Amino acid sequence: MNVYFSGIIGSGKTTLGLRLAELLERQFLDLDQHMDRILGYSFHKLVQEQGWLAFRELEYSLCKDFSRRRNAIIALGGGTIRYEWNRDILKGTGTIIHIDTPPDVLIERVRKADRPRVHASTTLEEDVHRIWTESGHKYLEAADIVYETARKSLAEEIRELQKIIITLL
Repeated sequence: MNVYFSGIIGSGKTTLGLRLAELLERQFLDLDQHMDRILGYSFHKLVQEQGWLAFRELEYSLCKDFSRRRNAIIALGGGTIRYEWNRDILKGTGTIIHIDTPPDVLIERVRKADRPRVHASTTLEEDVHRIWTESGHKYLEAADIVYETARKSLAEEIRELQKIIITLL
């Protein structure tokens, strides 16, 4: 079975997934990075030129591919789990761990990364809060495990998540 990390943009899915995959000697896949490799350019450009629908269609295709993998640790995109078709294709193919990160931490991380807004006409703060208000229940409902970071150090998060994942193996 796979381990999928979900969470709002900036929650640490890639950082945690990569480190845990190395520790547990598992394949690591990151949806956003995988998408960039397929496109040959940043998915940000895809969103700018073709819109979010084109992005979501490619995202769904990647979820289908990921669902056929075995024993991988996979960082989903920040919005992947908000869409029923993605949740349906991933269901039963692994454990979904939602990385629950405080909004102010998300905002600080995303500000540094300069990512495209889901709600283009909003500030970063408004965008993050709106995503959680509108879709937070989807992240929580899809999760088999909700892991709260609660301002822990990266080392603590890795240690705790490693213990959780080992119990799943």
